[in-house]
Amino acid sequence: MRAHLGDQLVIERPATGGARRDGEIVGLHHEDGTPPYDVRWSDTDEVTLVFPGPDAHIRHLEHAQPVSTEEGRLGVPTAATRSTGAGNPGDIGRRVEAERRRLGLSRVETAGRARMSHDYLAYLEESPADPTLATLVRLADALGTTVAALRGGGMDLPPGQGHALLHPQLRDLGPEECRTLLSTHGVGRVAVSAPDGRPVVVPVNYEVVEDTIVFRTTPDSVTATAAEKEVAFEVDHVDETLSQGWSVLAVGPARVVTEPEAVRRLSRHAHTTPWAGGQRDMWVSIRPTRLTGRRITPADQ
Repeated sequence: MRAHLGDQLVIERPATGGARRDGEIVGLHHEDGTPPYDVRWSDTDEVTLVFPGPDAHIRHLEHAQPVSTEEGRLGVPTAATRSTGAGNPGDIGRRVEAERRRLGLSRVETAGRARMSHDYLAYLEESPADPTLATLVRLADALGTTVAALRGGGMDLPPGQGHALLHPQLRDLGPEECRTLLSTHGVGRVAVSAPDGRPVVVPVNYEVVEDTIVFRTTPDSVTATAAEKEVAFEVDHVDETLSQGWSVLAVGPARVVTEPEAVRRLSRHAHTTPWAGGQRDMWVSIRPTRLTGRRITPADQ
């Protein structure tokens, strides 16, 4: 039997008539993952040292499925059950680490506050883990935040209301990095002058084709007035919990794409349809003549 931190130990007791029991493995005593294990039981939230018997099996974190028992009682996890993202932290781990650093806490201090092993906290921060609700509750309490924040909740709230980084670094982005960030596609904002002369900023689904920004609209829309004018186009990404993000601003002339083959090619290769719905067959392109951007990160990154 071999396990990893975060795996689930399941005890089946059909012969004795006892109740099935399961818990999260929060501590290993051998580097090869063999027993015994420190297990936090789901029914009591208590951690005990467990030497699994013949009625036990492990559900591995990656797929939550029992591993074949061909090799020993449970066997070594096969390549299919190992996480391909090992060593690449997940969003929860990144947020836990960010909150911990913001408070100036070490892993040992945080683990003590959350009543978990230091090794398990390291695992959470360094791997794409999926901790139990009980674990998240303890971590949120230890870090003075909420489970929703650690999970990345609050999407309906306006960005920028979280804590600023202790040592933020604001740096300008070069043209190549700006192009790379723009090419992720998604939603951006186009700034145009409305027919009455007032400035308007409208979000649009956009694509990038050969360094040109393109979006779909209707001939009678505000965004259609961008054609044959110099406009500004902005795209950004904000991680509210980590208090960091980036923005890119493109400025250049806009025009309507009228060549039939170019229109067919854009429609064929579009990554998404306009979220606003309706018939939006008018393609507008913006060829940037000026490209700038900024990124906020911790000073040590």
